[in-house]
Amino acid sequence: MPRYTSLRRAIIVAIVAWIVFAFVLPPIHLEGHSMEPAYHDGSYHFYWRQSYLFSPPSPGDVVAIRFAGKKVVLLKRVVALAGDTVAFENGVLFRNGYPVQEPYVRFRSNWNLKPRKVRPGRVYVVGDNRGVPMERHHFGQVNSNRILGKVIW
Repeated sequence: MPRYTSLRRAIIVAIVAWIVFAFVLPPIHLEGHSMEPAYHDGSYHFYWRQSYLFSPPSPGDVVAIRFAGKKVVLLKRVVALAGDTVAFENGVLFRNGYPVQEPYVRFRSNWNLKPRKVRPGRVYVVGDNRGVPMERHHFGQVNSNRILGKVIW
């Protein structure tokens, strides 16, 4: 009888783990340097799928974004919400005409981007590693429905 109890426990643990890591806290393997220094190339993280069920993302949140299909997921930081105006001047982020304090950005490049308004149903995202040219980054307006959840670890 003890053998079957252990088997039952193992099956229950496996099912619970599958549910948690498939539907609640999916893992993500980071490939690339766009979120350094906070998140490193080759590291693993988890995102909370239910984080935005009742409220939208906030500026400063790091989110997992479905980029292409179901396999390619990007980690990016939300810097502006729908209706906000975003610009970069000599590497400094401006939201609604005011510079944004970004302590998580260690190196700044000379990014320049004219002001643009974030459209309804979208957020503006960018990586933390701004020490490289803009052309090497995926950033900009993203449909809110492409956000999978908030990165919690």
